[in-house]
Amino acid sequence: MLHTYSLSGLTMVSSAGVLPERTLKVENRRIRALGDTAKHEVRFAAGLFCYPALLNVHDHLRGNYLPRIGPTNGAYYLNWSYWENDLRASAVVLDERANIPVEQMYQLSAYKNLFSGVVTVNDHFPHEFNEPFIPGLPMRVIRDYTLAHECSSFDLKWGDGIQVEHRRAVERNHPFITHLEEGFDAESQDGVGILERLGCLDDHGVFIHCIGFSDEDIRRVAAARASVGWCPASNLFMFNVTCKVRKMLEAGVNVSIGTDSTHTGSVNLLEEMRLARATYRRMYGEDLAARRIMPMVTANPARAFRLQDRTGGIAAGLQADLLVLRPRVADPYEALLAAQIEDIELLLMEGTPLLGSVEHEELFALRECPYTRVRVRGRAMCVKGDPAGLLADVRRAVGFRKVLDYLPLDD
Repeated sequence: MLHTYSLSGLTMVSSAGVLPERTLKVENRRIRALGDTAKHEVRFAAGLFCYPALLNVHDHLRGNYLPRIGPTNGAYYLNWSYWENDLRASAVVLDERANIPVEQMYQLSAYKNLFSGVVTVNDHFPHEFNEPFIPGLPMRVIRDYTLAHECSSFDLKWGDGIQVEHRRAVERNHPFITHLEEGFDAESQDGVGILERLGCLDDHGVFIHCIGFSDEDIRRVAAARASVGWCPASNLFMFNVTCKVRKMLEAGVNVSIGTDSTHTGSVNLLEEMRLARATYRRMYGEDLAARRIMPMVTANPARAFRLQDRTGGIAAGLQADLLVLRPRVADPYEALLAAQIEDIELLLMEGTPLLGSVEHEELFALRECPYTRVRVRGRAMCVKGDPAGLLADVRRAVGFRKVLDYLPLDD
């Protein structure tokens, strides 16, 4: 296997800044150095941008199916539990999704993320739910975490209880991940108070949605140095509102953007970033700069998951998790916000390609990555695994030509 190689001719873009026309050396699974050239060199055409591969702070990998399931007739939910009832009664779940093996649902969800430049994702389910499937996925799913479902008396009782799970997070230096204040009833809106009274509000916390946060909640979360996962598409679909994200940013809260599952959220993280920006503009009448959004899908979630010494940036010693794009616009940060699936030139996880133009097929072979050729919106690409075969299996399972917008393969 090829252990050492370099990428040359790329403009490096991260939250730390922009470095034009640099060479990056990969050794085994990590970035060895910027500026060094290896014997085996992967050359790129002029004008391409290289970013840290994206991280999706919140997803449910059993639940990435379409269409969306949610409130009807212009109504919205009081809290998440009403959606849970609708999900369980949905014909989409009972008549279609139930025919698809759970292993294949996990594979579909991995490709949803991979095809949008995501290498690392959080699957918000208990370990016993996802651990059998993670080793077979073509990308990285976070395994070092503790969790609760939510902080209320009517949550789904994931894990061994808030205090036990939080204590494990502290002992193991893991994130403690939970939905929080996903609703507007009195109990849902006491989520921060519950954690504080239990002694579980600190920098291990990764709190998802947070649409019920008061200004005081924001102050306490910021003081605790906890992190927030912002999923505006899901929030707006279910509740017609999202969190007070400007106040969170002003308070210094570490905010990351996540998709949630496609049953309520965006089809992928690229779309979620654009929706987040549009939502911010509508809410506040001002722009959320692309340079502020980029860390919300790279450095910020890496920090939230306590992975900042491994991924989320471009620097010597970090894992070679990299995303190379053909830009649609000249500004490197705006180019990420404008990117479409077919603009991905190369996606690396620990130096091994997961997705890329057929021009880089040799690198797939040299890194011994099992791959297939596919066409994505007219572009010939190589991808780890066999998503076309997976989609064919899903269509056989449901009995018709199912279309999943996050799997944009040309038939």
